[in-house]
Amino acid sequence: MPLPQSRALDRSAFLLAARGEPGPHTPVWFMRQAGRALPEYRAIRQGITMLESCMRPDLVVEITLQPVRRYGVDAAVFYADIVLPLKSAGFDIEIKPGVGPVVADPIRDAAGLAAVRPVTPADVPYTTDSVKQLVSELDGTPLIGFAGAPFTVASYLVEGGPSKDFAKTKALMYSDPDLWHALADRLADVAIAYLSVQVEAGASAIQLFDSWAGGLSPRDYERFVLPHSAKVFESMASYGVPRVHFGVNTGELLGLMSGAGADVVGVDWRVPLDEAVRRITAAGAGPKPVQGNLDPALLFAPWEAVEPEIDRILAEGKAAPGHIFNLGHGVPPNADPEVLTRIVEYVHAKSARVPA
Repeated sequence: MPLPQSRALDRSAFLLAARGEPGPHTPVWFMRQAGRALPEYRAIRQGITMLESCMRPDLVVEITLQPVRRYGVDAAVFYADIVLPLKSAGFDIEIKPGVGPVVADPIRDAAGLAAVRPVTPADVPYTTDSVKQLVSELDGTPLIGFAGAPFTVASYLVEGGPSKDFAKTKALMYSDPDLWHALADRLADVAIAYLSVQVEAGASAIQLFDSWAGGLSPRDYERFVLPHSAKVFESMASYGVPRVHFGVNTGELLGLMSGAGADVVGVDWRVPLDEAVRRITAAGAGPKPVQGNLDPALLFAPWEAVEPEIDRILAEGKAAPGHIFNLGHGVPPNADPEVLTRIVEYVHAKSARVPA
Protein backbone atom coordinates (compact mmCIF):
# COMPACT_ATOMS: atom_id res chain seq x y z
CA MET A 1 0.00 0.00 0.00
CA PRO A 2 1.13 3.61 -0.52
CA LEU A 3 2.79 5.52 2.26
CA PRO A 4 0.42 7.64 4.38
CA GLN A 5 0.23 11.24 3.21
CA SER A 6 0.90 14.22 5.42
CA ARG A 7 -1.95 16.62 6.10
CA ALA A 8 -0.17 19.33 4.09
CA LEU A 9 0.21 17.00 1.13
CA ASP A 10 -3.37 15.78 1.27
CA ARG A 11 -4.60 19.40 1.19
CA SER A 12 -2.29 20.47 -1.63
CA ALA A 13 -3.86 22.47 -4.47
CA PHE A 14 -3.08 19.73 -6.99
CA LEU A 15 -4.67 16.87 -5.05
CA LEU A 16 -7.70 18.97 -4.10
CA ALA A 17 -8.36 19.84 -7.75
CA ALA A 18 -7.79 16.23 -8.83
CA ARG A 19 -10.49 15.19 -6.35
CA GLY A 20 -12.83 17.93 -7.54
CA GLU A 21 -12.54 19.88 -4.28
CA PRO A 22 -11.95 23.64 -3.94
CA GLY A 23 -8.41 24.74 -3.18
CA PRO A 24 -6.44 27.94 -2.64
CA HIS A 25 -5.84 28.42 -6.38
CA THR A 26 -5.84 26.56 -9.68
CA PRO A 27 -2.80 24.26 -9.51
CA VAL A 28 -0.19 24.23 -12.28
CA TRP A 29 2.32 21.70 -13.52
CA PHE A 30 3.73 21.05 -16.98
CA MET A 31 4.12 17.79 -18.83
CA ARG A 32 7.81 17.24 -19.57
CA GLN A 33 8.70 19.92 -17.03
CA ALA A 34 11.48 17.65 -15.70
CA GLY A 35 14.24 18.26 -18.22
CA ARG A 36 14.22 19.46 -21.80
CA ALA A 37 14.04 23.24 -21.54
CA LEU A 38 16.13 23.73 -18.40
CA PRO A 39 19.81 24.60 -18.82
CA GLU A 40 20.57 22.93 -15.47
CA TYR A 41 19.05 19.72 -16.87
CA ARG A 42 21.15 19.85 -20.03
CA ALA A 43 24.25 20.42 -17.93
CA ILE A 44 23.66 17.45 -15.64
CA ARG A 45 22.82 15.17 -18.57
CA GLN A 46 26.04 15.81 -20.53
CA GLY A 47 27.55 12.53 -21.67
CA ILE A 48 24.75 10.46 -20.10
CA THR A 49 22.07 8.71 -22.14
CA MET A 50 18.41 9.24 -21.36
CA LEU A 51 17.75 5.74 -20.07
CA GLU A 52 20.98 5.69 -18.08
CA SER A 53 19.96 8.91 -16.35
CA CYS A 54 16.61 7.33 -15.45
CA MET A 55 18.42 4.49 -13.67
CA ARG A 56 20.49 6.73 -11.40
CA PRO A 57 18.56 7.90 -8.31
CA ASP A 58 20.92 10.84 -7.78
CA LEU A 59 20.08 12.18 -11.24
CA VAL A 60 16.39 11.28 -11.10
CA VAL A 61 15.92 13.14 -7.83
CA GLU A 62 17.82 16.23 -8.94
CA ILE A 63 16.13 16.43 -12.36
CA THR A 64 12.66 15.93 -10.86
CA LEU A 65 13.27 18.71 -8.33
CA GLN A 66 14.72 21.24 -10.78
CA PRO A 67 11.39 22.51 -12.20
CA VAL A 68 9.79 22.57 -8.74
CA ARG A 69 12.53 24.93 -7.55
CA ARG A 70 12.55 27.09 -10.67
CA TYR A 71 8.88 27.29 -11.65
CA GLY A 72 7.10 26.92 -8.30
CA VAL A 73 4.72 24.34 -9.77
CA ASP A 74 2.13 22.60 -7.61
CA ALA A 75 3.30 19.06 -8.44
CA ALA A 76 6.48 17.28 -9.41
CA VAL A 77 6.40 14.66 -12.15
CA PHE A 78 8.72 11.69 -11.83
CA TYR A 79 11.65 11.84 -14.24
CA ALA A 80 11.60 8.66 -16.31
CA ASP A 81 10.49 7.40 -19.72
CA ILE A 82 7.57 5.20 -20.74
CA VAL A 83 9.91 2.53 -22.18
CA LEU A 84 12.06 2.32 -19.03
CA PRO A 85 10.26 -0.66 -17.44
CA LEU A 86 10.59 -2.65 -20.68
CA LYS A 87 14.29 -1.83 -20.91
CA SER A 88 14.75 -2.76 -17.28
CA ALA A 89 13.08 -6.12 -17.93
CA GLY A 90 15.54 -6.92 -20.71
CA PHE A 91 13.67 -5.78 -23.83
CA ASP A 92 16.03 -4.50 -26.52
CA ILE A 93 14.93 -0.88 -26.84
CA GLU A 94 16.93 2.34 -26.81
CA ILE A 95 16.12 6.03 -26.98
CA LYS A 96 17.91 7.52 -29.96
CA PRO A 97 18.58 11.28 -29.57
CA GLY A 98 16.44 13.30 -31.93
CA VAL A 99 14.37 10.23 -32.86
CA GLY A 100 12.85 8.58 -29.78
CA PRO A 101 12.43 4.94 -28.75
CA VAL A 102 13.94 2.53 -31.28
CA VAL A 103 13.34 -1.23 -31.12
CA ALA A 104 15.97 -3.67 -32.38
CA ASP A 105 13.47 -6.42 -33.24
CA PRO A 106 9.93 -5.09 -33.74
CA ILE A 107 7.08 -7.36 -32.69
CA ARG A 108 5.25 -8.58 -35.78
CA ASP A 109 4.31 -12.17 -34.80
CA ALA A 110 3.64 -14.43 -31.84
CA ALA A 111 7.31 -15.29 -31.51
CA GLY A 112 8.16 -11.65 -30.85
CA LEU A 113 5.63 -11.48 -28.03
CA ALA A 114 7.85 -13.66 -25.88
CA ALA A 115 10.32 -10.79 -25.51
CA VAL A 116 7.80 -8.83 -23.42
CA ARG A 117 8.04 -10.34 -19.95
CA PRO A 118 6.46 -9.23 -16.68
CA VAL A 119 8.09 -6.40 -14.76
CA THR A 120 8.76 -6.78 -11.03
CA PRO A 121 9.99 -4.35 -8.37
CA ALA A 122 13.35 -6.12 -8.56
CA ASP A 123 13.69 -4.91 -12.16
CA VAL A 124 13.41 -1.24 -11.16
CA PRO A 125 15.00 -0.84 -7.70
CA TYR A 126 16.25 2.60 -8.70
CA THR A 127 12.66 3.71 -9.21
CA THR A 128 11.72 2.73 -5.68
CA ASP A 129 14.80 4.44 -4.26
CA SER A 130 14.23 7.60 -6.31
CA VAL A 131 10.56 7.96 -5.39
CA LYS A 132 11.21 7.44 -1.66
CA GLN A 133 13.92 10.09 -1.66
CA LEU A 134 11.80 12.49 -3.67
CA VAL A 135 8.81 12.15 -1.35
CA SER A 136 11.07 13.01 1.55
CA GLU A 137 12.55 16.06 -0.16
CA LEU A 138 9.34 17.35 -1.73
CA ASP A 139 7.62 17.54 1.67
CA GLY A 140 4.15 18.95 0.89
CA THR A 141 4.45 18.91 -2.92
CA PRO A 142 2.77 15.91 -4.59
CA LEU A 143 4.78 13.61 -6.84
CA ILE A 144 3.07 12.32 -9.98
CA GLY A 145 4.11 8.88 -11.14
CA PHE A 146 3.41 7.79 -14.69
CA ALA A 147 3.49 5.02 -17.25
CA GLY A 148 2.85 4.56 -20.94
CA ALA A 149 -0.57 3.22 -21.91
CA PRO A 150 -0.67 -0.13 -23.73
CA PHE A 151 -1.49 1.30 -27.17
CA THR A 152 1.22 3.97 -27.18
CA VAL A 153 3.93 1.59 -25.94
CA ALA A 154 2.76 -1.13 -28.34
CA SER A 155 3.00 1.28 -31.24
CA TYR A 156 6.73 1.67 -30.62
CA LEU A 157 7.21 -2.08 -30.30
CA VAL A 158 5.31 -2.88 -33.50
CA GLU A 159 6.50 0.03 -35.65
CA GLY A 160 10.10 -0.28 -34.44
CA GLY A 161 10.14 3.40 -33.47
CA PRO A 162 8.06 6.58 -33.70
CA SER A 163 5.41 6.69 -36.42
CA LYS A 164 3.12 9.28 -37.94
CA ASP A 165 0.44 6.95 -39.28
CA PHE A 166 0.82 3.78 -37.15
CA ALA A 167 0.22 1.74 -40.30
CA LYS A 168 1.95 -1.42 -39.03
CA THR A 169 0.21 -1.17 -35.66
CA LYS A 170 -3.23 -0.83 -37.19
CA ALA A 171 -2.50 -3.59 -39.67
CA LEU A 172 -1.62 -5.92 -36.80
CA MET A 173 -4.81 -4.99 -34.95
CA TYR A 174 -6.96 -5.98 -37.90
CA SER A 175 -4.95 -8.90 -39.28
CA ASP A 176 -4.23 -10.64 -35.97
CA PRO A 177 -6.49 -9.28 -33.22
CA ASP A 178 -5.60 -12.16 -30.90
CA LEU A 179 -1.92 -11.26 -31.06
CA TRP A 180 -2.72 -7.58 -30.62
CA HIS A 181 -4.83 -8.18 -27.52
CA ALA A 182 -2.18 -10.50 -26.08
CA LEU A 183 0.48 -7.82 -26.57
CA ALA A 184 -1.71 -5.03 -25.18
CA ASP A 185 -2.64 -7.18 -22.19
CA ARG A 186 1.03 -7.80 -21.38
CA LEU A 187 1.77 -4.09 -21.68
CA ALA A 188 -1.15 -3.31 -19.37
CA ASP A 189 0.49 -5.59 -16.81
CA VAL A 190 3.81 -3.77 -17.33
CA ALA A 191 2.09 -0.42 -16.70
CA ILE A 192 0.31 -1.73 -13.61
CA ALA A 193 3.53 -3.12 -12.15
CA TYR A 194 5.49 0.07 -12.83
CA LEU A 195 2.78 2.38 -11.50
CA SER A 196 2.39 0.21 -8.41
CA VAL A 197 6.09 0.50 -7.66
CA GLN A 198 5.83 4.30 -7.80
CA VAL A 199 2.69 4.55 -5.67
CA GLU A 200 3.91 2.06 -3.08
CA ALA A 201 7.10 4.11 -2.76
CA GLY A 202 5.03 7.25 -2.11
CA ALA A 203 3.80 8.86 -5.37
CA SER A 204 0.60 10.84 -4.71
CA ALA A 205 -0.99 10.50 -8.16
CA ILE A 206 -0.46 8.71 -11.45
CA GLN A 207 -0.82 9.66 -15.09
CA LEU A 208 -1.29 7.16 -17.90
CA PHE A 209 0.10 8.59 -21.14
CA ASP A 210 -1.68 7.34 -24.26
CA SER A 211 0.11 9.96 -26.28
CA TRP A 212 -0.68 8.53 -29.70
CA ALA A 213 -4.22 7.24 -29.19
CA GLY A 214 -5.46 10.23 -31.20
CA GLY A 215 -4.44 8.34 -34.34
CA LEU A 216 -7.36 5.96 -33.81
CA SER A 217 -11.04 6.21 -34.63
CA PRO A 218 -13.47 5.93 -31.71
CA ARG A 219 -14.52 2.51 -32.99
CA ASP A 220 -10.96 1.20 -33.09
CA TYR A 221 -10.17 2.74 -29.73
CA GLU A 222 -13.18 1.10 -28.12
CA ARG A 223 -12.41 -2.29 -29.66
CA PHE A 224 -8.63 -2.49 -29.43
CA VAL A 225 -7.50 -0.09 -26.70
CA LEU A 226 -10.19 0.69 -24.14
CA PRO A 227 -10.23 -2.74 -22.42
CA HIS A 228 -6.49 -2.62 -21.77
CA SER A 229 -6.35 0.94 -20.47
CA ALA A 230 -9.38 0.14 -18.31
CA LYS A 231 -7.47 -2.81 -16.86
CA VAL A 232 -4.69 -0.45 -15.77
CA PHE A 233 -7.03 2.04 -14.13
CA GLU A 234 -9.09 -0.65 -12.43
CA SER A 235 -5.97 -2.30 -11.04
CA MET A 236 -4.76 1.03 -9.62
CA ALA A 237 -8.11 1.97 -8.06
CA SER A 238 -7.40 0.31 -4.70
CA TYR A 239 -4.49 2.68 -4.03
CA GLY A 240 -6.87 5.61 -3.74
CA VAL A 241 -4.62 8.09 -5.57
CA PRO A 242 -5.92 10.32 -8.40
CA ARG A 243 -5.58 8.73 -11.83
CA VAL A 244 -5.03 11.03 -14.81
CA HIS A 245 -5.43 9.99 -18.47
CA PHE A 246 -3.89 11.96 -21.33
CA GLY A 247 -3.47 11.70 -25.08
CA VAL A 248 -2.75 14.06 -27.96
CA ASN A 249 -5.38 14.88 -30.59
CA THR A 250 -7.94 12.85 -28.67
CA GLY A 251 -10.88 15.24 -28.86
CA GLU A 252 -13.09 12.55 -30.40
CA LEU A 253 -12.03 10.06 -27.72
CA LEU A 254 -12.45 12.10 -24.54
CA GLY A 255 -15.61 10.32 -23.41
CA LEU A 256 -14.11 6.90 -24.07
CA MET A 257 -10.82 7.75 -22.38
CA SER A 258 -12.68 9.03 -19.35
CA GLY A 259 -14.77 5.87 -19.36
CA ALA A 260 -11.60 3.81 -19.11
CA GLY A 261 -11.53 4.80 -15.45
CA ALA A 262 -9.62 8.06 -15.13
CA ASP A 263 -10.40 10.44 -12.28
CA VAL A 264 -8.95 13.37 -14.23
CA VAL A 265 -8.98 13.75 -18.01
CA GLY A 266 -6.11 15.53 -19.72
CA VAL A 267 -7.10 17.67 -22.72
CA ASP A 268 -4.83 18.94 -25.46
CA TRP A 269 -5.21 22.42 -26.93
CA ARG A 270 -7.53 21.43 -29.79
CA VAL A 271 -10.69 21.25 -27.67
CA PRO A 272 -11.78 24.01 -25.24
CA LEU A 273 -12.03 22.74 -21.68
CA ASP A 274 -15.74 23.53 -21.33
CA GLU A 275 -16.44 21.57 -24.52
CA ALA A 276 -14.27 18.74 -23.22
CA VAL A 277 -16.34 18.66 -20.03
CA ARG A 278 -19.51 18.52 -22.14
CA ARG A 279 -18.19 15.57 -24.17
CA ILE A 280 -17.04 13.68 -21.09
CA THR A 281 -20.36 14.25 -19.35
CA ALA A 282 -22.40 13.32 -22.43
CA ALA A 283 -20.56 10.00 -22.60
CA GLY A 284 -21.87 9.18 -19.14
CA ALA A 285 -18.45 9.28 -17.54
CA GLY A 286 -18.51 12.67 -15.91
CA PRO A 287 -18.38 15.43 -15.05
CA LYS A 288 -14.80 14.99 -13.94
CA PRO A 289 -11.84 17.25 -13.22
CA VAL A 290 -9.86 18.17 -16.31
CA GLN A 291 -6.23 19.03 -16.94
CA GLY A 292 -4.87 21.42 -19.57
CA ASN A 293 -4.68 22.98 -21.97
CA LEU A 294 -2.51 25.91 -23.18
CA ASP A 295 -1.07 25.42 -26.67
CA PRO A 296 2.71 24.91 -26.20
CA ALA A 297 3.30 27.13 -29.24
CA LEU A 298 2.11 30.10 -27.17
CA LEU A 299 5.28 29.82 -25.07
CA PHE A 300 7.03 31.53 -27.99
CA ALA A 301 4.49 34.34 -28.34
CA PRO A 302 4.63 37.78 -26.66
CA TRP A 303 3.18 37.85 -23.16
CA GLU A 304 0.40 40.11 -24.44
CA ALA A 305 -0.85 37.12 -26.46
CA VAL A 306 -0.32 34.55 -23.69
CA GLU A 307 -2.20 36.30 -20.91
CA PRO A 308 -5.67 36.37 -22.54
CA GLU A 309 -5.31 32.70 -23.47
CA ILE A 310 -4.60 31.82 -19.84
CA ASP A 311 -7.66 33.86 -18.81
CA ARG A 312 -9.79 32.00 -21.35
CA ILE A 313 -8.59 28.58 -20.17
CA LEU A 314 -9.16 29.44 -16.51
CA ALA A 315 -12.68 30.55 -17.34
CA GLU A 316 -13.42 27.41 -19.38
CA GLY A 317 -11.97 25.22 -16.65
CA LYS A 318 -14.67 26.39 -14.26
CA ALA A 319 -17.09 24.10 -16.13
CA ALA A 320 -15.36 21.14 -14.44
CA PRO A 321 -15.50 20.17 -10.77
CA GLY A 322 -11.74 20.66 -10.70
CA HIS A 323 -9.15 22.15 -13.06
CA ILE A 324 -5.41 21.53 -13.17
CA PHE A 325 -3.67 24.03 -15.43
CA ASN A 326 -1.16 22.50 -17.84
CA LEU A 327 -0.01 22.71 -21.41
CA GLY A 328 -1.89 20.79 -24.07
CA HIS A 329 1.25 18.68 -24.56
CA GLY A 330 4.82 18.66 -23.25
CA VAL A 331 7.20 21.58 -22.76
CA PRO A 332 9.12 22.12 -26.02
CA PRO A 333 12.88 21.70 -25.59
CA ASN A 334 13.61 25.26 -26.77
CA ALA A 335 11.05 26.98 -24.54
CA ASP A 336 12.13 29.89 -22.34
CA PRO A 337 11.98 28.77 -18.68
CA GLU A 338 11.19 32.33 -17.61
CA VAL A 339 7.91 32.19 -19.54
CA LEU A 340 6.90 29.04 -17.69
CA THR A 341 7.70 30.66 -14.36
CA ARG A 342 5.61 33.66 -15.33
CA ILE A 343 2.67 31.42 -16.30
CA VAL A 344 2.72 29.71 -12.90
CA GLU A 345 2.81 33.02 -11.06
CA TYR A 346 0.01 34.46 -13.21
CA VAL A 347 -2.28 31.44 -12.84
CA HIS A 348 -1.76 31.41 -9.06
CA ALA A 349 -2.52 35.12 -8.75
CA LYS A 350 -5.44 35.13 -11.17
CA SER A 351 -7.15 32.11 -9.61
CA ALA A 352 -6.44 32.83 -5.93
CA ARG A 353 -9.48 32.15 -3.80
CA VAL A 354 -10.43 33.87 -0.57
CA PRO A 355 -10.76 31.26 2.20
CA ALA A 356 -14.35 30.66 3.28
